[in-house]
Amino acid sequence: MDQFNWELTSRRRMLKGCATGFGALALAALMAEESSAAAPAKKVDGPPLPHFPPRAKRVIFLFMKGGPSHLDTFDPKPLLQRDNGKELPFPKPRVQFAPTGKLLASPWKFQKYGQSGIEVSSLFPNVAGCVDDLCIINSVHGTNAAHGGALLKLHTGSDSFVRPSMGSWITYGLGTENQDLPGFLTICPTLAHGGVLNWGSAFLPARYQGTPLGNASVPSDRARVRYIENERTPRELQRLQLDLLADLNRDHLAGVGPNLDLEGRLDSFELAFRMQSAMPEIQSLAGEHPATLKAYGLDDPVTANFGRQCLLARRFAERGVRFVQVTHSDSYVQWDQHSQLKEGHEKNAREVDLPIAALLKDLKARGLLEDTLVLWGGEFGRTPTAQGADGRDHNPEGFTMWMAGGGVKGGFKYGATDDYGYYAVDKKMHIHDVHATILHLLGLDHERLTYQYAGRDFRLTDVAGEVAHDLFA
Repeated sequence: MDQFNWELTSRRRMLKGCATGFGALALAALMAEESSAAAPAKKVDGPPLPHFPPRAKRVIFLFMKGGPSHLDTFDPKPLLQRDNGKELPFPKPRVQFAPTGKLLASPWKFQKYGQSGIEVSSLFPNVAGCVDDLCIINSVHGTNAAHGGALLKLHTGSDSFVRPSMGSWITYGLGTENQDLPGFLTICPTLAHGGVLNWGSAFLPARYQGTPLGNASVPSDRARVRYIENERTPRELQRLQLDLLADLNRDHLAGVGPNLDLEGRLDSFELAFRMQSAMPEIQSLAGEHPATLKAYGLDDPVTANFGRQCLLARRFAERGVRFVQVTHSDSYVQWDQHSQLKEGHEKNAREVDLPIAALLKDLKARGLLEDTLVLWGGEFGRTPTAQGADGRDHNPEGFTMWMAGGGVKGGFKYGATDDYGYYAVDKKMHIHDVHATILHLLGLDHERLTYQYAGRDFRLTDVAGEVAHDLFA
């Protein structure tokens, strides 16, 4: 009996000790895994190489916050005009943002433009003049009917997790062509509906996050990158301070190992030092011809704010910035016309139509449109059914985005929504497909552009995404 008790007690001690040991081993393995996942990618001289020959070298994203109506801009629907005031002849989506009523015809006329004969709304007479350069995608669809989730989905590929933004993935994959400027700039971005997460780098190294130039509440002529000016310390002394700081931190990193946060801060210090001279020169429009300023609408208070953003986008693009985002977001409402559709969309279109056309023409005249991909769109479209008396609700089921330059077909329409414009039905392109296609144009395979974090490989398109090869010239 004594022998039996002794053996039982020993086994209990043994199991207790092993359990503790197994826990320690598991913890050590998890910590090693996180350390390995967080290790920076191997550095190489010069920017990374694309996976295959690219059609485009850079992206300018013209983001129309709030969700412009595809039905009133680039996706005409004759049956919607005919059946104004009638019931939608098929079921509405199971999940809707808000209740809507009967069909609402577009208050604008559509007309054919260019050699392609593509129809464009009278809302965009200037952009319509560039229609032969546009690749209009009428079959985009998403998964979220709320602004916050839809913005994050469009910008990061996820509407529910903090993920790196599209611009961050692109600069991670391709680097920058100008070491004195950020690879990813966002001009006057919105601070609502995800805010900084829409241009953040998340778990990618910090140097790939977007650099904001002002925000949506600051007029573009007063938008500045924060904290790059140092009027109290001469540049020579700043250089000595940064060199000393870098030496101290290199010694620290040699002892403790990789630290992405610390390395990101050091990179930001260096970039900020170089930007002190590069950024003011670009933001100064003194060297631009008066005819150029007029073309972008800088002589008109209606178009001056967005016009300056578009002109800055061209100036950044021609200096090698990889990804430039321009946001039209002058108030909380923007393109989100739940009511007063005609008044709101006409105001917004007047502000952006002339500058966008000027940007396309300017890029083309300078030979930049060939390898610059211009992307236009919002986070979703609008419903063909009325909200209230004269508004349209959110519609992620089918909407329009367009591309120009960068290796896509001009004067080309791709995909379609149904006869009333509610659902994408032909050659559907999910947001993941849009991302995959953009990356392909830049020479990046969306399935190979990955980053390991928390034990798994992540990518912009997650586990989805199909490239729309039919869009390519």
